[in-house]
Amino acid sequence: MRRGRPVLVNDGAAADHPGQGLPPGQAPLATVNLTPVCFFATYCGFLLVYGPLSDRYGRRPPLLAGIGLFVAASLFCAMAGGVETMIIARIAQGAGAASASASALAISKDMFTGQVRQRIFIQLGIITAAAPMLAPVVGGWVISLTSWRFIFVIQALLGSVAFFGVVRLKETLHTIVAEPLSRVASNYARLFRNRRYILLALTFAVMGMPFFAFIAASPDIYITRLGYGERQYGYFFALNSAAFMVAPMAFSRAIRKRPLMRLLPFGFLGMACSALVMAVPLLPDTWRITLPMWFFTFSFSFTRPPGNNLILEQVETDVGTAASFMVFIFFITGACSMWAISLDWADKITTLGWLGVGSSVFTICAWYLLPRPVTLRQP
Repeated sequence: MRRGRPVLVNDGAAADHPGQGLPPGQAPLATVNLTPVCFFATYCGFLLVYGPLSDRYGRRPPLLAGIGLFVAASLFCAMAGGVETMIIARIAQGAGAASASASALAISKDMFTGQVRQRIFIQLGIITAAAPMLAPVVGGWVISLTSWRFIFVIQALLGSVAFFGVVRLKETLHTIVAEPLSRVASNYARLFRNRRYILLALTFAVMGMPFFAFIAASPDIYITRLGYGERQYGYFFALNSAAFMVAPMAFSRAIRKRPLMRLLPFGFLGMACSALVMAVPLLPDTWRITLPMWFFTFSFSFTRPPGNNLILEQVETDVGTAASFMVFIFFITGACSMWAISLDWADKITTLGWLGVGSSVFTICAWYLLPRPVTLRQP
């Protein structure tokens, strides 16, 4: 994870070992680094495709097609004999992986209502948070015992389990839009006219920008600047990821005593205060990044799952399209923050802190200026 070394973000694909099976010395670093870039770009682009398709054909067909593509692409990644083949396989893998992200929230909205769906979204948040915490550890074990190729074999096996799970799933969309495929893009035109949905999606997307920036900057901060080893950095990263898991559990208890519309501003304020501690250099650097970022991640994860639910409450039709665009804008704004923090800043901890302050203040102001959103509908 040191500066200049190729890394595939959070999927354990072990680009740190490009010589194992790929032609050594023949692939420039810039070419190797295209693998995560191409995966992420394709993933984001196909998010916008699967949503309207799921509204037109139902949730299961696009999801089965996407997971099937993901499984096949993972096996091609495992068999790749060169970096060009790996890039092509990763593009296909990203195209398939987008189907699950685009469909999971829409299926949840189809099947559940009110407080039940809010609990489901919280559970999804906990499961999603476990992945970045466990993946580097499991990936490291696999690479030390076998090779990086087996990482992709495991991904194919997990994808196969998901595929058969979807096969057993009944179709959740009961009213399928009978529009021709050529008019599917009109879903987005209708969606963009929903002011409450668009403003809420943008507000919660901006809120996540410092978290993505931390993912991009943390190796440079902990290893290059603070001098910790890669294993120690893994512990710091896992500690921060733990906040991602603890916060939804805390929210599930707090929502029993306080209404949602009061709890969300509490999380926004927590992010602003935590980011301010990072921005002002009063503590030693290790504590200035570790403790405030833990509380920032906690506050962010405290608001994100119920925020997703609240965003989707603003739509009754084109739910798949709405879920896809919500995830898309979240990742695109995150990618912008990852690019920005990767510039040559004199003090990335301070920069990260002020980015957190700015995004939190924007979120707080937007929250109180937004048209009153539709709250949880009861069955």
